[in-house]
Amino acid sequence: MSNDINETGGAGPSHRGVEIGVAVAIAGLAVIGIIGATRVGTGWSAEGPRAGFFPFYICVAILISCAVNLTQVLRTESDGAVFASWSQINKVLQVVIPTAVYVSIIPYSGIYVASALLIAGFMKILGRYGWSASIGVGLLVPLFTFVAFEKWFLVPLPKGPLENLLGY
Repeated sequence: MSNDINETGGAGPSHRGVEIGVAVAIAGLAVIGIIGATRVGTGWSAEGPRAGFFPFYICVAILISCAVNLTQVLRTESDGAVFASWSQINKVLQVVIPTAVYVSIIPYSGIYVASALLIAGFMKILGRYGWSASIGVGLLVPLFTFVAFEKWFLVPLPKGPLENLLGY
């Protein structure tokens, strides 16, 4: 670990707490994967491995890794190191939250409208560009993406009501 994080100043979540939280969260996902794999079958059939065979063992390996990591963290004393300052976490969330919203609205608005909104929003809010540049690039990038994927490569991407209205 570099000393950059320790020199940031200010408070934030502890490095130890984040490691424990991540280990527990990933272990929870592994348990969900194990349960799902057992529902579809983890053994062998006449045709070969069942659908849950590989996911089951991958999730078991992840669960073991989480247990090892959690054991190591709990066996060592906390050095009081801060994982990241709250201002650093705020900067990360300024990207993560809009991106999560972007992914969640794609099924309803289509990828092109969602991309135009995301690009224009990032440019205006985080990049502090003017409205004309933000809207211009926000419209041109999805338009170029549409032409490249839909017309040149013949790869359809998720469309929404606007594309349906335009006949695409």
